[in-house]
Amino acid sequence: MIRREKKFYRPVDRLRLRDGFTLVELLVVMVIIGLLAALVVPTYIGRERKARSQAARAQIELLSTALDTFRLDVGRYPTTDEGLDALVSKPSGADRWDGPYLKKAVPLDPWAKPYLYTSPGQHGSFDLLSYGADGVPGGEGDNRDVTSWEG
Repeated sequence: MIRREKKFYRPVDRLRLRDGFTLVELLVVMVIIGLLAALVVPTYIGRERKARSQAARAQIELLSTALDTFRLDVGRYPTTDEGLDALVSKPSGADRWDGPYLKKAVPLDPWAKPYLYTSPGQHGSFDLLSYGADGVPGGEGDNRDVTSWEG
């Protein structure tokens, strides 16, 4: 006759036998995830806004360099009527035009609005600017104007 031993479980063994998570454990994890999201998301949004302003500044610098090259070839900056399109396609009366001065079409600003160009400008030979996120002059933060004449 085979004798069977009774197996006694210790409390630790009982924990291993249960399946799934308790509601309290799930709630604790959800609270931790919520706290992390509350800390990370505002930082990310702030960096995105700053990155858009920096991208606008970089594009204005690129366009300014292309405008200077246009002036060296043609002897003048494009008129306000010719606009920034003169950097991509030859305007009438620009016999020494040696473009295109941009590899692609004239970009929109990071807020998907066209850059504003005037020549002659109030602040120099030309003024090139973006009105920021709100699209109106002035503003603070993300709505601040990005211009070619600021230091």
